[in-house]
Amino acid sequence: MFFYTLPFVVGVIVVQQFSELPSLSWLATMLIVVAICSYYQYWRLIIFVLGMLWTISFASMRLNDRLLEPLQGHVIDIEGVVVGLPQYDERKVRFDFSVSKPINNFPQKIRLSWYFPKQTIKAGQFWKFTVKLKKPHGRFNPNGFDYEKWLFIQNISATGYVKNVPLPQKLISKTKKYNFSVLRQLISDNLDELLEDSPNKGLIKALTIGDRHHLSQQQWDVFRKTGTVHLLAISGLHIGLVSGLMYFFILRLSVMFSVVSPQNYAASAAIFIAFFYSVLAGFSLPTQRSLLMLVIALLMTIVWQRKVTAVNTVSMTLLVVLFFDPFAVLSIGFWLSFLAVIIIIYSLAGRLANIKGWKSAIKIHWVTAIGLAPLLLYSFQQVSIISPFANFITVPIISFLVVPLCLLSVVFMFISPVITEQLLFLVDKVLQGVESILSLMSELPYAAVTTGSPPIAAIPVALLGVLILLSPKGLPARWLGLFFLLPLLFIYTERPKQGEVFMTLLDVGQGLSAVIETAHHVLIFDTGAKYSNQFDMGNAVVIPFLNSKGINVVDTLLISHADNDHIGGANSILDQVKVDKILTSVPNLLEQFSPERCLRGLSWEWDQVKFEIISPNQNFFESENNNSCVLKVNSNHGQILLTGDIEKLAEDWLVMNAAQQLNSDILIAPHHGSKTSSTLAFLQNVSPKEILIPTGYRNRFSFPHLEVIDRYENIKSNWKSTSNEGAITVKMKNNTILVHSHREDHGKYWNK
Repeated sequence: MFFYTLPFVVGVIVVQQFSELPSLSWLATMLIVVAICSYYQYWRLIIFVLGMLWTISFASMRLNDRLLEPLQGHVIDIEGVVVGLPQYDERKVRFDFSVSKPINNFPQKIRLSWYFPKQTIKAGQFWKFTVKLKKPHGRFNPNGFDYEKWLFIQNISATGYVKNVPLPQKLISKTKKYNFSVLRQLISDNLDELLEDSPNKGLIKALTIGDRHHLSQQQWDVFRKTGTVHLLAISGLHIGLVSGLMYFFILRLSVMFSVVSPQNYAASAAIFIAFFYSVLAGFSLPTQRSLLMLVIALLMTIVWQRKVTAVNTVSMTLLVVLFFDPFAVLSIGFWLSFLAVIIIIYSLAGRLANIKGWKSAIKIHWVTAIGLAPLLLYSFQQVSIISPFANFITVPIISFLVVPLCLLSVVFMFISPVITEQLLFLVDKVLQGVESILSLMSELPYAAVTTGSPPIAAIPVALLGVLILLSPKGLPARWLGLFFLLPLLFIYTERPKQGEVFMTLLDVGQGLSAVIETAHHVLIFDTGAKYSNQFDMGNAVVIPFLNSKGINVVDTLLISHADNDHIGGANSILDQVKVDKILTSVPNLLEQFSPERCLRGLSWEWDQVKFEIISPNQNFFESENNNSCVLKVNSNHGQILLTGDIEKLAEDWLVMNAAQQLNSDILIAPHHGSKTSSTLAFLQNVSPKEILIPTGYRNRFSFPHLEVIDRYENIKSNWKSTSNEGAITVKMKNNTILVHSHREDHGKYWNK
């Protein structure tokens, strides 16, 4: 079974590497190949090609469901139902919406935001909205979260926002009273009421209904450093244990009452409780995989009494999952879940020494920690050293005590609120203890190791090393497997040489953040926006980029001015990275970090590259924008001018007082390309070869303005925007200037 599943899986994976889907002529060629292979009975090659064709057909249908170009940015009236649990923050509610009107040539599922909503949005409600939509689009950065890929996996074909005029209408007559989304919403509302003041409300919601949006950043950090994030996901571990407990309970009960075929009743009960728990979790993709694997194992081995090996069970599950959802391979959760199962089977099954009880539990934790380490380092640039110990303590508590109590509280929620309250009180106290233990462990020196991102080629080599290390004791020289792990540690990231400069203008949406590197120093210019207490660009974009480059010390953080889209991510960076010096035009906003005011005349040199502040001379402009710090970077290979949000007044002042310093090869567009900036006189003095515009996709300000684009083209400058290109990298070396678009170089077919 495995050797027939593998070609199909490889075919699916190959398609996901395409930057564009193949043409019809290419597909016709593949069909001819299938016909020839059928004649010669090359079945594995046929399965490989069929895997590719199957994935291509799915991808084409999903892309064809996307919002049509003429509908982008237009006001549209729609009707439909809220699916899944809405997510609230300080400014908005975000929710998925299944559209019932209009139907023809319109996406079936979209994601909406309603800013400062006038009414409460809940799952299962039918609404009539007036919306503005756009095609799926997200920030695109090195090592950043690919939001477009996530939307593609979730089959969300458009995003947009709800307009408050005309006022949205709740269609009460159509609202369904009973379905899975409504049940989850009801449980969520009850938990909000019963756990109103509990700091563990987010944890309990995560373990009960799979809603992890209420977890604080501090809680995420603790679970991440201790390698216990998987405990917050309702997937294989929790579903397997809950169904296992139910199986043995019903089996005992059936034997006591002399029921015929007690194992069948027990298996049916186990499948039912697994399905029920999956429903509570919103039937997420990891939950579906776990449920499917469990159902196949119980039906084949217990109900139908077929002798099926663990490898064949995994193979069948893998084949069925990818048959119905070939995009599952795009999720890191897919690889982690299946790899964990494979590692456990490899380490425990078919060994002469039959390990049982607590020794088996200990071995499971340390073998999975070792086995998943290469993939975790590649995906997150971090692996927890204390993960086996943290999991050994917390897994039994969470799985055998907290999760069953959470499920009991859900049952009694509709029978006895008093019992529910007592159960949740007990769960809350237990979780307080668990969090205290994990917090102490996370503060240990070297609790987690953070490195740069290893090359993809190092992963199969490292996994081979893992197999050698975890092989049976009879294999000689297992320690040689350690050498196969070394490529994970010897990470090469290109760094500038003496006199060279690399700059990456990160895609932070409507905002600005740039990272400038010399041979031995790093400067961050602005940090993007903060959108809520849980989400900002410093944590979402800048930190992952620094991690991918192996940068853990920033020499200077320069905040140009006080606008949120420039300073919003600063605290996240200062919390997670050592910053030696802060320069800013608004030192009062960061006074706890003892910043230095940036003023004209301040300059320094790093690695034969000169940095100088050429504005402001003093805060004499009324506008904060015009008081932005303006930084000039001079190297032997080229010059860069970073201007913050300066507008006409500041530009005129620079032309009058710093004309000799303005000339630059690369200009970061002032004020995101607004028509109040980029005056012709200023541009002529800068005379840039390339103008890079930090701006959000289809932003509400319509930046960059068409008049400004005309000016850029009139002075014969090339221009690029982060909204179109994603992150833009500039490398000044060997007397040349190389400009690369991350979207162009690394985008896949769903990013185009």
